[in-house]
Amino acid sequence: MTEQYDPYQEMEVRDEYISEDIFARFIDKMPQVCVEIIVESEDGILIAKRNGDPAIWFWPGSRLFKGESLLEAVHRIAQEELSIEVEIVDQYGPYEHFWEDSPIAGSPSRHTVNIVFHTVPTQESFSIDIDDQHSDYRFISEIEPDLHEYVRLYIEENDLL
Repeated sequence: MTEQYDPYQEMEVRDEYISEDIFARFIDKMPQVCVEIIVESEDGILIAKRNGDPAIWFWPGSRLFKGESLLEAVHRIAQEELSIEVEIVDQYGPYEHFWEDSPIAGSPSRHTVNIVFHTVPTQESFSIDIDDQHSDYRFISEIEPDLHEYVRLYIEENDLL
């Protein structure tokens, strides 16, 4: 996939803090659009351990900000969560995830719509520096038995390993 100029991207990006009360009401009533990145290198595919609920090994990702293009989100996530620059190889999805729990007080469940990008680091030699929402990361080169069902789904549907 070649990155291109997005002629529809003219809106100001709105990424300011939203109070937990407002965010909880939103999550309780509407799906949340998320962008996830699959980072592949010669070491395998990167997964990161999230600190919050659910504390699982998953893809780096984030909600899409209002006015932010999908391509901008990919690069923001790679930089903010992993401290790397990436090149987009492909796009998968959209996927839907139905979570029976939520890290947001006041919202018992979540429904996310996930746009997934397969990426590679732009530098041959790179160093991952995870952000404070993750406690660890690792590269996988095979489908492990304890992988989260959504991680397994992306790998199997897109023939990643």
